[in-house]
Amino acid sequence: MKNFTFMRLSLWVYLAIFFAYLLGPLVIMSATAFNSPSFPRMTPWECLTFEWFSALFQDERILNGIWNSILVGAGTVVLSVAMGLAGALMLTQIWPKLRATYYTVIIAPILIPGVVLGISTLVFWDRINRMLGLGADSFLSNGLFLTIIGQSTFIASYCMLVLVARLQRYDIALTEAALDLGATHAQAFRKVLLPFMRPAIASAAVLAFLASFENYNTTTFTFGEYPTLTIELAQKVRYGITPAISALAFIIVVLTVFAALFNEASIRRKQLVAEARKKATVEELESGKLQLPGFLSSNAAAVALVVVACATVAVVGTATVYSPQQCIANVQEQKRLETEERIKELRRQRELRRQQQLEEQGEAAPSQTAPSTGSGNNSGFGGVFAPDSLSGDGEAEPEAEQEPQGNSSGFGNVFDPNALSGDGGDSGSGN
Repeated sequence: MKNFTFMRLSLWVYLAIFFAYLLGPLVIMSATAFNSPSFPRMTPWECLTFEWFSALFQDERILNGIWNSILVGAGTVVLSVAMGLAGALMLTQIWPKLRATYYTVIIAPILIPGVVLGISTLVFWDRINRMLGLGADSFLSNGLFLTIIGQSTFIASYCMLVLVARLQRYDIALTEAALDLGATHAQAFRKVLLPFMRPAIASAAVLAFLASFENYNTTTFTFGEYPTLTIELAQKVRYGITPAISALAFIIVVLTVFAALFNEASIRRKQLVAEARKKATVEELESGKLQLPGFLSSNAAAVALVVVACATVAVVGTATVYSPQQCIANVQEQKRLETEERIKELRRQRELRRQQQLEEQGEAAPSQTAPSTGSGNNSGFGGVFAPDSLSGDGEAEPEAEQEPQGNSSGFGNVFDPNALSGDGGDSGSGN
């Protein structure tokens, strides 16, 4: 009993982790579409806003990419489903010894990288275009044509796998009986085989459209002048994204959930109707008074579909009357105050560090003491090498004794400096 309880608990924990890993990024990205910051983020939550949805519908590049993706997807669905159906029919009717080889050839494009398929498609059709002597603006160089051809080369293999699984349950005797009754091969295919293959064709078409819509590796080499949504998103990521991308993701998720619930509700509705017809009596069937179950009765998918539809209508209605401007203004004012407070705190810390550095420098500075020197000079060179004599701060030396004014050289005053400059007094008269 304990082991059984532990196994059930482990299973629930595993399922919780699995779905959190699978759906967690989608939930977080969808939530960022309703947050006011200009960069997609969930925390911190600032203001509830719907402005990113309006920004999405005003982005011409995104809208143009969506339209191109729809065109490419439609063309890819037609071409891929047709080639996949032809390949599936050939696989079921080919010689058994060649079936394995044929299957390998048909499945090979799935194993080839999308980059290689894109480059090979571009090079091949460019060569064909040159061989035919067509210009650069011809149909063979058109981005839509090249993208559809490039994507169909491997998406057709996916379609073939889906259709082969359905064909394996088909009884070939039905076609033989139709031929025996006089139907042509085209009539047998259109009235017998095609109705049987209709569910598989629908599944293959949905798979082909989704694979085409999200393809990037092959499309990046072939889109030309028709960029798809994935190309536009990749170019926006290079220069910075906004929550408008999250709004687009939220819309895609809602449409996917709505389509899945609608399909599940329809299937459940058909099952309930079939069960009611089995339980009905012959009189009820003949009189047409059979009471069929309601759309919501015993149909959880239908209930969930109604809930999603009501929630969508409520969100749209709220977006038309709600204005986040006051909340955004309050958040901006709060950010401004926090920024000013942070600047003041940084200034206080800087001033404190500066004071600490000044105190450390004052304590580390050595005390400078000037050495005392004697004023006497006994070197025998007088005061020539004394420090005061070089700086000029010392006391003036005593003046040299003046020579007597008289001249006893025997030449009179001829060599007297005053006699040459003329500044001296009158010279004595001659003999």
